Amino acid sequence: MNAQQLKNSILQLAIQGKLVEQRPEEGTAEELLREIRAEKARLIKEGKIKKTKPLPEISEDEIPFEVPESWKWVRLGAVSSYSQAKKKISPSEIRPDMWSLDMEDIEKESGKVLRIEKAKNREIIGDKLIFNKGDILYSKLRPYLKKILIAPDDGICSSELVPFFCYGRLNAQYVMWYLRSPYVTQIVNSVSYGVKMPRVGKDTIIMLSVPIPPLAEQHRIVSKIEELLPHIDQYDKAYTKLNEWNEKFPEAIKKSILQYAMEGKLVEQRPEEGTAEELLREIRAEKERLIKEGKIKKTKPLPEISEDEIPFEVPKSWMWVRVGNIGNWSAGATPSRQHPEYYGGDIPWLKTGDLTDGNIVHIPENITHEGLRHSSVRLNPVGSVLMAMYGATIGKLGILSIPATTNQACCACIPYHGVYNKFLFYFLMGERKKIVKLGAGGAQPNISKDKILKYAMPLPPLAEQKRIVTRIEELLSHCNAL
Repeated sequence: MNAQQLKNSILQLAIQGKLVEQRPEEGTAEELLREIRAEKARLIKEGKIKKTKPLPEISEDEIPFEVPESWKWVRLGAVSSYSQAKKKISPSEIRPDMWSLDMEDIEKESGKVLRIEKAKNREIIGDKLIFNKGDILYSKLRPYLKKILIAPDDGICSSELVPFFCYGRLNAQYVMWYLRSPYVTQIVNSVSYGVKMPRVGKDTIIMLSVPIPPLAEQHRIVSKIEELLPHIDQYDKAYTKLNEWNEKFPEAIKKSILQYAMEGKLVEQRPEEGTAEELLREIRAEKERLIKEGKIKKTKPLPEISEDEIPFEVPKSWMWVRVGNIGNWSAGATPSRQHPEYYGGDIPWLKTGDLTDGNIVHIPENITHEGLRHSSVRLNPVGSVLMAMYGATIGKLGILSIPATTNQACCACIPYHGVYNKFLFYFLMGERKKIVKLGAGGAQPNISKDKILKYAMPLPPLAEQKRIVTRIEELLSHCNAL
């Protein structure tokens, strides 16, 4: 339950007579209503308000919930001046020192006055409404914003705010909190008219059914709400902080898992599994064989790894290597769109948006063999590790579950024998942010294939790579459950 839901729950309990206890010695609402009717009659007699047509009685069907026996259901228009004509003032009559209240001066939900501006600082166009200190100000424009407050002083306002007062000793703050309740909010939202700037009609508010407690109980309800509000604010801060931690926690754990894995701290080392140095000799021999057979091209040797490039210590059986030395890397290309015959074939062709940070099993677009030849790119086999090099998806990863070619914003690696593709995948995932930071560009950041190939990577023996991946996936499944 978030803070707003908690506040709504409190207000709902308040208007149902469940927030404070009932006390027989405080009388009944019926006694208060007799006072209200008497004052209303006096005000009509004195010409201060106009006599209005009696409102219909509240039927059983209109009562949304039960209230204590000492309470009474009445229509808001019967106990307040909402239906009465509002006092207007023309621009020529407005004094410069008058408080001029605009809608944007009121904070949504809380009804707090954010700023007080004098009329001399406003551009006054058209008539304004006059309100008095203690009046309830109800925003009929976009009522879901709940810009409802008790006026702290006299002033003038837009006609989108309706000033009104309660008859007799009816507690205006109780009425204000009632208007903020989820029950009223649901009603006014359901009958508001207008798409861009919805409004609630005058009759809707006049006809609202209001549960009225005895006067003393009204005061106690208001006091209890005001007592609880600071705690709701504290709860809101704590709830927000907790949500932030809940969102960050699984990601922080994942980051730690991957970091521990690449430092050789996730599983134990086993002497019988050999060393990365032995593995590298096998990789170099395989690479020479593939070059000799014409299956890969000979490339310029990558520079040795300096001490400054090594960010942490790894077990003695491991080695630091360049990412470009543990697999055959290539970048993709896009066949010309001016040649539709290049598309619609049976060769899967993926874009960076198809990368899922997981296994890629479906690619929405295919190219023809002509498109593949035109692009001068290879068909990457199952198990290839892919990484997006620029654009909105920069750093995204994937492992091919089907043979596919890629566009130019993606590079692909076919790991050499002895390099587990999933180990490379998780290494790149753990280092993703650092790799992306090496890139350049503003609106379209990019990281070159050359920088990816030169990135330093810790390499364990193959058997340990597989055990590390098994442990990573076991722990990540628990993180996902979080």
